[in-house]
Amino acid sequence: MPQLLAFTLLALILWIGDIVSTRARSWLPSVFVCALLFLAGYWTFFPEDIVQTAGFQTPIVFLAMYLLITNMGTLLSVEELGRQWRTVVIALSGIGGILALLFTVGLTVLDWQTIVVGAPPLVGGVVASLIMSQAAADAGLQALSVLAILIYVMQGFAGYPLTAIMLKREGRRVLAAHRASDWHAPAMATETAEAPLPPRLFASMPAAYDTAYFKMLRLGAVAFAAWGTSALAAPVVTLSPFVLCLVFGVVATSVGFLEREPLRKANAFGFTVLILMVFIFDGLKRATPEMLGQLIVPLVAIIGIGLLGMYLASWIVGRLLGVTPAMAFACSLTALYGFPADYIITKDVIDTLTDDAAEREALTAHLLPPMLVAGFVTVTMVSVVLAGIFVGMIA
Repeated sequence: MPQLLAFTLLALILWIGDIVSTRARSWLPSVFVCALLFLAGYWTFFPEDIVQTAGFQTPIVFLAMYLLITNMGTLLSVEELGRQWRTVVIALSGIGGILALLFTVGLTVLDWQTIVVGAPPLVGGVVASLIMSQAAADAGLQALSVLAILIYVMQGFAGYPLTAIMLKREGRRVLAAHRASDWHAPAMATETAEAPLPPRLFASMPAAYDTAYFKMLRLGAVAFAAWGTSALAAPVVTLSPFVLCLVFGVVATSVGFLEREPLRKANAFGFTVLILMVFIFDGLKRATPEMLGQLIVPLVAIIGIGLLGMYLASWIVGRLLGVTPAMAFACSLTALYGFPADYIITKDVIDTLTDDAAEREALTAHLLPPMLVAGFVTVTMVSVVLAGIFVGMIA
């Protein structure tokens, strides 16, 4: 297969996934559609190395991972995390509930390796899934490598409708209080992610010098510093370079070396995500129909047990912090998909609940900030840290 034909087919699959998800208002996850199309391709006419043929070899995939995780670190807003501390605690408790039940009840029906490989993708997105899938493959656990991808693909089917139900329940409560003149809406946080200030260290630099190349230079330097720290520390302690990339991204943004989302500013975010997505689905080439049949039980068990643990933990902690069970569970559920799905689902729920401008403003101020913060904490921060820790637990 020619390289450009391979690339075009991969891009076509990702585009179809987006179109179907958009038409279904995110109720049908794009990753699920893409996974079905990849499986159909591998079981029919796709060459097994179509992703490599398209030009996405392992070195460029790891480069994309380092850059993307460092870019994720630049999204951290310490101020918003401070305002939403209850949300942060509830989101973390939801993840704690997943792990607690998986490593107790889960071990009665599944083995240790299955739980270790399956837990991080359940509380994270594409990066955590890729880390665990690659680690399982390196350990010779081909079936579990595919399981990590399947959990990432299928978890949205549980997360999307449950989140919409919880947000609608919370929204109706807010609307009832608002219409009874018994609701005091919180002030909307003035987040400036769309037009952030330039990095402090380069504020005096002429704008013409701050090119896409300079943004990529600084991002690469921070990622290299993280990777180098991991390599230097290796003889003494094992530190995941992915976790360090996240931490270094936060620090570099705080000191003014990086701006918010440098990959987007350099117009490289979309292509970087494309690289990771096609590499994730490349793992499905190992998924034979027989293997998928064997993975149904662990897939359903991990998602089902994990969701039960999440609900119980978020319900308990939410009660202690004065947050309704519906809102607490909705925040925890962001671990299953993260941004931008958390934003899209919240806005869709608000649109379906009311057309009144004042009511929409009250709903937005109450629902949107905690959902965005929860999605950031779970998918962006915790899942990468967990994946970095759990890689070393694969026996």
